[in-house]
Amino acid sequence: MAFLEQLVNLKRRQFLASSANAVGALALTSMLSDDGLLAAERAESEESSDSDAASVNPLEPKPPHFVPRAKNCIFIFLAGGPSQIDLYDPKPKLVELNGQALPESMTENVRFAFIKKESAKLAGSPRKFEPRGQCGMELSDLLPHLSTCADDMTLVRSLYTEQFNHHPAQLMLNTGVGRFGRPSFGSWLNYGLGSESRDLPGFVVLTAGRGSSGGTSNWSSGFLPSTYQGVLFRGQGDPVLNLANPPGVTREMQRESLELIKRMNQRRLSETGDDEIASRIAAYELAFRMQAAAPELIDFSGESQQTRDAYGVDRGEPEFVGERGGGPTVHADFARNCLLARRMVERGVRFVNIVHASWDHHSDLEPELKYNTSVLDQPVAALIKDLKQRSLLDSTLVVIAGEFGRTPLGENRVPGKPVTGRDHHPFAFSVLLAGGGIKAGQVVGKTDEIGWSPIEDPMHMNDFHATLLHLFGLDHLKLTVPFGGLDMRLTNVGGKVVEKLLA
Repeated sequence: MAFLEQLVNLKRRQFLASSANAVGALALTSMLSDDGLLAAERAESEESSDSDAASVNPLEPKPPHFVPRAKNCIFIFLAGGPSQIDLYDPKPKLVELNGQALPESMTENVRFAFIKKESAKLAGSPRKFEPRGQCGMELSDLLPHLSTCADDMTLVRSLYTEQFNHHPAQLMLNTGVGRFGRPSFGSWLNYGLGSESRDLPGFVVLTAGRGSSGGTSNWSSGFLPSTYQGVLFRGQGDPVLNLANPPGVTREMQRESLELIKRMNQRRLSETGDDEIASRIAAYELAFRMQAAAPELIDFSGESQQTRDAYGVDRGEPEFVGERGGGPTVHADFARNCLLARRMVERGVRFVNIVHASWDHHSDLEPELKYNTSVLDQPVAALIKDLKQRSLLDSTLVVIAGEFGRTPLGENRVPGKPVTGRDHHPFAFSVLLAGGGIKAGQVVGKTDEIGWSPIEDPMHMNDFHATLLHLFGLDHLKLTVPFGGLDMRLTNVGGKVVEKLLA
């Protein structure tokens, strides 16, 4: 009866594996035992059972499907949707048509978040674009530092998605599907490859600004064990709450209590085979090791003043503090996060997610975009150059992306008010990539003359994810998890690798 109860507690796939192998194994074990051939082995097994269970580590490094180009990823998420028309995709024709209406045929079947179709007018960008680097990539005058990295970056101008509101679109960008319950990209990477960092999480989240509307769902592990979800590091004080021991508790005392908890968890794990118990054991052990590793990680005293100045970790706030993406220390916070990200990948962290919010400029686009780009531009350019100087850029993929772009039409939700912003635009937007095996110094994709739709190399979000996984040596069709009777994957039911992005 106890054996049956144990099987009931197993997950479906574990039960199938057990039923396929265990019955024959039991029969064989019985016969060998009768012959006296297993006595010594059984005693040896009993002595080593605790040490075997102690070695359970869900984040143990795993081999990829094929030779990877990238090992680590720094994903800079500009939550809210930056305006590609003002940053990455110059449209002289849109400037020429400024103030004119679109033909009704172009908007009759289009859903907007806030725009009133009947009075919407085209809005050209006041920004200046110039060719940058030897490749001639055109970038906005709001990105002077990133423009110096043009030859190390790829600009994709033809990304699109079906999601036109923030939370579903953020889930689409981060999990491949615009609904709750799916693992994020960082979770998939750690599930597929594990992590080379023993003393830090494999997936770390760093934030600056007011936070994304999607919140923790953007770095969730979904139906994967919780070991694979992102760990949010705080910007001040201990990076993780309760990392330090309370007064009077020594490291030796903590070690002894952890050993007791581990043995109890191991017993339960052997009874149920529950992956979450293995995750719990690994989490306790990781937290113990982090107590020594985390303080050293956030200690910048070993960084040169030249490096600190390049990232801007000591910079103050400008006079104008952006309502959406600002705060009393956002410039310095974001710069520190970029430097922390470099220090993390040096220490083997697989995936670092840097989040800055919000880029949701329905109004006040001109002053607030200037503010947000001043947060972003210097530290990210310094990060790319620093990684390159340390020979880490080839193995570290840097992604700069929002969940969608902004409309060529001006925002007109309040009748009689001047148009000062843009609405959500999922039909065509831009992302920047650097390092990690991408073919640098090129622009992939092209939009029409007003930036409404892709006309060359359209790239769906699932194609984007399939390509990123490919850079890490993972086949998006093979990186699957059985769940709900289906083999689930990051790219849902679509996705293809975009060869033009590969070096």
